[in-house]
Amino acid sequence: MAGLLKRLFESGKKDERHLEKKADLVEAFADEMSALSDEELKAKTPALQARFQAGETLDELLPEAFAVAREGARRVLGMYPFRVQVMGGVVLHEGNIAEMKTGEGKTLTSTLPVYLNALSGKGVHVVTVNEYLVSRDAKEMGELFEFLGLTVGININALSTDEKRAQYACDVTYSTNNELGFDYLRDNMVVYKEQMVQRPLSFAVIDEVDSILIDEARTPLIISGEAEKSTLGYTRASAFAKTLTEDSYIYDLKTKSVSLNEDGMDKAEKYFQVDNIFDLSNAATLHYIAQALKAEVTMHKDVDYVVQDGEVLIVDQFTGRIMEGRRFSDGLHQSLEAKEGVAIKSESKTMATITFQNYFRMYAKLSGMTGTAKTEEEELTDIYNMRVIQIPTNKPIQREDHADLIYGSIKAKFEAVAEDIATRHKNGQPVLVGTVAIETSELISDKLTRKGIPHNVLNAKQHEREADIIINAGEKGAVTIATNMAGRGTDIKLGEGVVEVGGLAVIGTERHESRRIDNQLRGRAGRQGDPGATQFYLSMEDELMKRFSSDNVKRMMDRFMAEDEAIQSKMLSRAVESAQTRVEGNNFDSRKQVLQYDDVLRQQREVIYGQRYEVITTEDSLDDIILGMIERVVSNLVADYTSGLEREEYKLKNIVEFIEANLLNETDVTEAELQGKDPEEIETYIWDIVQKEYDVKRALLDAEQWLEFEKVVMLRVVDTKWTDHIDAMDHLREGINLRAYGQINPLQEYQAEGYRMFTAMVESVDDDVTRYVMKAEIRQNLEREQVAKGNAVSGEQSSSKEVKKMPTRKDQHIGRNDECPCGSGKKYKNCHGRGE
Repeated sequence: MAGLLKRLFESGKKDERHLEKKADLVEAFADEMSALSDEELKAKTPALQARFQAGETLDELLPEAFAVAREGARRVLGMYPFRVQVMGGVVLHEGNIAEMKTGEGKTLTSTLPVYLNALSGKGVHVVTVNEYLVSRDAKEMGELFEFLGLTVGININALSTDEKRAQYACDVTYSTNNELGFDYLRDNMVVYKEQMVQRPLSFAVIDEVDSILIDEARTPLIISGEAEKSTLGYTRASAFAKTLTEDSYIYDLKTKSVSLNEDGMDKAEKYFQVDNIFDLSNAATLHYIAQALKAEVTMHKDVDYVVQDGEVLIVDQFTGRIMEGRRFSDGLHQSLEAKEGVAIKSESKTMATITFQNYFRMYAKLSGMTGTAKTEEEELTDIYNMRVIQIPTNKPIQREDHADLIYGSIKAKFEAVAEDIATRHKNGQPVLVGTVAIETSELISDKLTRKGIPHNVLNAKQHEREADIIINAGEKGAVTIATNMAGRGTDIKLGEGVVEVGGLAVIGTERHESRRIDNQLRGRAGRQGDPGATQFYLSMEDELMKRFSSDNVKRMMDRFMAEDEAIQSKMLSRAVESAQTRVEGNNFDSRKQVLQYDDVLRQQREVIYGQRYEVITTEDSLDDIILGMIERVVSNLVADYTSGLEREEYKLKNIVEFIEANLLNETDVTEAELQGKDPEEIETYIWDIVQKEYDVKRALLDAEQWLEFEKVVMLRVVDTKWTDHIDAMDHLREGINLRAYGQINPLQEYQAEGYRMFTAMVESVDDDVTRYVMKAEIRQNLEREQVAKGNAVSGEQSSSKEVKKMPTRKDQHIGRNDECPCGSGKKYKNCHGRGE
């Protein structure tokens, strides 16, 4: 252990020496830059860009570029980045995470590496957690970039495709993580290259990097369309779940899993009038019951979700915000709607999906900044190959962090919290109260109202005024109650006379399951050397204590402590830290598992998206690809009906029937023609005929029209098959864990089954492309149509699946007995004029 600590200490010292050296190089340009006129300073940008194009690296340009941006910030923003901010900027440029305490100016720090990397012309993405911060930071910092001659884009949900493309074309683009991910998925659903909005992913700076890459990493981005399932099934299952008592199911508090026991199964069979609830014919009913039980027992109103205007809305467990547009998957959301008696919306079909881990790992270079990431360094290094480097504060921290106060009951704890707030409010000290759940904020608000203490509540039910409330939270006597990380990214500045009364006091009403979230709350006080204080109040009835406290701790509390008295104990504090460490480990494992499962899809996604991109961008013929598909179909056809058989047993009739149905409109291929040939000869014989027919069809159109026909067919088939495959993989993922009971590793089973499904999908694509190309009537005016379209809403998206008929060319001057203009060679009345 001592050796590890020594290595970490030495590594930290080495980082500091490296950053100090870089900061010296930047500061050496300070006087030169300050002596320049505005026009001369602006002229530095094209000069630096030219040097980059001539072969200088960004590392070589860093000292001068940072100095230019630093001087520009002084003139435009009235802020001159401190030396520690220059050091933080170097960390970001080098693709790592700068851990900077709250109030140390992370947003200004980011301007230095953003300016430097934007000189490459490849585009830089600055990523924040919500659209308010996107607009705020782009507007404030954008003045600096525009002054220096760079273009600035703001990518928000409400923009049209054309508007988005323009924003991504800018040198610097501000966006939320959700919008970036969904734009990537949508880009891989379009049918023309010109419809894509993103450029290749070059460099991203993620603000509040731990929130985006860790807290949100368990929730994949999903674009989905509606799927038909019975809403009645959810209603009946919910009614059944409400009849159950605790002796009918098994509930594990630690894992929050719930399942029917023998008694519950008997009741289910009687309620639904079936002999065996686990019979395959009852699979749908069992699904409804499982989700209804989960909704009834494990999901709590105003904690996991809220009901507003007849809708069930998810509450983000980390931020306390409503997750607009998101829905729980696999029928859980419908079960909650049935539970709460609101309208049940249709289930969705997954059409495209990606995790944040796999999206952000596609950037050529990734960096981030936050006040709290060191506790998660292992994960950030393991998953994203980014180190966490702590940047010293500009001024020494004066905040006083008091030891936890632990009470026997929740009631006593909240009484003490209310008293503490009242005392500090009376003295004029501003107080920020951090809560984990909405119901806790409302409980404290009620207590303060009864005491006559004016206050603001910031929670998922009303976060529109978030920034205004947080900005004013440092005024004298202000009391603000906020769920978790609400207002994160907005500084709390102290009002007049607040320093004299001790600065901002932060009160935590319970420990979060992650130490990092607690540290974020603490970090709201004591910014930039200001005074401040933090105090956490705990009780033995808190969720974390109930789930993870040892029996020894509980016995000690029962023995030595009165319910309404608090104790401060190092042993208890260590027990809490130990519990948090265990939960953090569990959460890391959970996120890693999500990534491991998505890695299976990632490999498949890269194949499909790569092929799609080739199809929509190529200006050459796709003949080689399509002929390869047809050749595989012919090969598989012959193998299917000859493999393992004696020559006289070959199923030649089946081969001929397949050829007639899938390869040739009119064929002279007969069983007699194939008789006496070995499989290789049969394959060669068929392939020669098919190639000739292919050449005939190709000759009906000019090269440009034929290429468009190929693209229409390829995109239609690939997109239809891929969206079906994605949805099937989603269902496989949901059900695969059941196989763990058979001593089978679920991930390995998912990998193996996923590979089989993908192979089958590729064969199916070959079959359908072959059938369309060889059997479809060639038309000159085909247009590409998108199979799936995603609507521009944040969170899990809804979309409609569209499969439109290929448009036909009609000309009212064509006679019914004239040749059809589609090129089929048939009379119009027997082709596109049929039925007129």
